[in-house]
Amino acid sequence: MRLIIDCDPGNGIPGANVDDGLALALALAARPQISLELISIVAGNTPRDVGFAVANHLLLQTGYQVPVVAGAARALIEPPEPWRAHLDRAITRPDLAGLWHNVPYPHTAAIVTPNAAVALGELICNNPGEITLAAIGPLTNVAHALQLYPQMAQAVKEIVIMGGVFNVEGYLKDTNFGLDPEAARQVLTSGANITLAPLDVTTQTMLTQASLARMTQPDTPLCRYLRATTQPWIHYSRQTRHLPGCWIHDALVIAWLLEPQLVTTAEYYVDVALEGAMTRGSSRRWRPDGLRLTVGMPEPQGKPIRVMEQVDNARLLALIGETLARA
Repeated sequence: MRLIIDCDPGNGIPGANVDDGLALALALAARPQISLELISIVAGNTPRDVGFAVANHLLLQTGYQVPVVAGAARALIEPPEPWRAHLDRAITRPDLAGLWHNVPYPHTAAIVTPNAAVALGELICNNPGEITLAAIGPLTNVAHALQLYPQMAQAVKEIVIMGGVFNVEGYLKDTNFGLDPEAARQVLTSGANITLAPLDVTTQTMLTQASLARMTQPDTPLCRYLRATTQPWIHYSRQTRHLPGCWIHDALVIAWLLEPQLVTTAEYYVDVALEGAMTRGSSRRWRPDGLRLTVGMPEPQGKPIRVMEQVDNARLLALIGETLARA
């Protein structure tokens, strides 16, 4: 499988989620089943330049070679300041900040040209039907690529997206769709073959310290990197989110590509709200021909997409461990 991962990694950054890094590691370890041909970086979990440095640091520490291209530093329309203030806020508690004390901070990496949209569009359109795109950050880069290369919606083999939330207590919207609602709507209604992993399924995942220790037991650079950068995030998640470990949202996307039987799915139309103080960035799903009341509703755009619904977390963790052991 030929794969592009569009992401916003945060491994090594205090207070930043590490699920992108686990997704990248899983794809790298899955050779030759997965051929990771490009990593593109978008602003989201971390600022674009930070995510670019993290991805390059991950590759440097683990010895893999994959082209990394920087993309959008902000959303299509949504103002970046409120999101950056929320996502990049400093950790004020010394005990929490100290969790990253011994974790190397990624050094700044020089960005030659932020051309992720061009790189995505050209690789996909020059290889029609061959490239799968895993989009596990805000969808700004993918939307830009579709604008530049409208034929990409038909040329891409599949777009597997982590984003959206339908019925999870405490979430009216998620970060990936909320940070760039216009991009999310454009991609979801593009007519491409799409599979979606919303928070509803990714919050069924759970990685504990014990599970991390088991899956990173092999003494390889990749396992050492994951152990060092993931341990502080699990501690942080336990103390700030009151979970037994941490969710591994983005890793589920790559795991599903390796073993689709991990999850159950169903076909839905999916759309993202662009208006309303409370509704902007929120997502809705409905089954084709399943609505009982459609007064005033427009015809859905695009086509139904496959939505993940239930995941076997024990099998997910086992698959990650088995894949890392073969790296």
